[in-house]
Amino acid sequence: MAKNTWFLRELFDHRYLILQLTLRDFKSRYAGSMLGLFWAFLQPLAMMAILWFVFTYGLKAAPTETGVKFIPWFFTASVAWNFIQDGIFVTSNAINDYAFLVKKVDFRVRLLPVVKILSALILHGIFLLILVVILLISGQLPDAQWLSVFYYMFCTCAFLLGSGWLLAPLNVFTRDITQLVGVLMQFGFWLTPIIWDWHRLPEKYRHLIKLNPVFYITEGYRDAFVYHRSIAAHGLNSMLYFWTFTFALLGLGHAVFKRLRPHFGDVL
Repeated sequence: MAKNTWFLRELFDHRYLILQLTLRDFKSRYAGSMLGLFWAFLQPLAMMAILWFVFTYGLKAAPTETGVKFIPWFFTASVAWNFIQDGIFVTSNAINDYAFLVKKVDFRVRLLPVVKILSALILHGIFLLILVVILLISGQLPDAQWLSVFYYMFCTCAFLLGSGWLLAPLNVFTRDITQLVGVLMQFGFWLTPIIWDWHRLPEKYRHLIKLNPVFYITEGYRDAFVYHRSIAAHGLNSMLYFWTFTFALLGLGHAVFKRLRPHFGDVL
């Protein structure tokens, strides 16, 4: 049991340092610009507004197969996707951004992706408040199922930690990882049912969409906010698949991080 809780002990022992680094990271991301934090919202909100306009008025997007209005349905998944995308980008650069700390022998470098995730989580929290306003304007009334979003936020953080442990050390040795992540995010956006309804796919292809672990998260946000469904709505198989994938990613990421950690100081 002790071996299985080592990371939780590290988080607890270094909680104050993690909090300080998180606040510093969040502030530094928007320091030096006149509009500061506004830029963090401008790009994703502008993109969501453009996609909404194109699909609503340009392509005359019909209501979803489930009969839900397009605006709350689309914006809910977009907020989840923006958290995932932002989290993957920032965690993949966690070691490079904190090279001055990495060179310190006694610093727990594997905690840096946690700092980046928490920093992204602050911004995500603000986006959630904006989403709530959109939902209320669209006629969606809050209920107890909205609270299940905290479970899906935890799912996202676990997924991001695994991807961060895997990508961040690789990014130290080849900066091509950053470019690769950008390409994968482009594919990921269109392969994840964010602006299109997966229910419209032929039955024989639907299981392929569910192999995407991000699908579990984006649909989970919709279940919580739009469909008012419980966590069990996905089914036990979907939950087991997501957590099996995530734990495998965490294990692989930890192994890669541990293997490459001794060589960080030689490259940075």
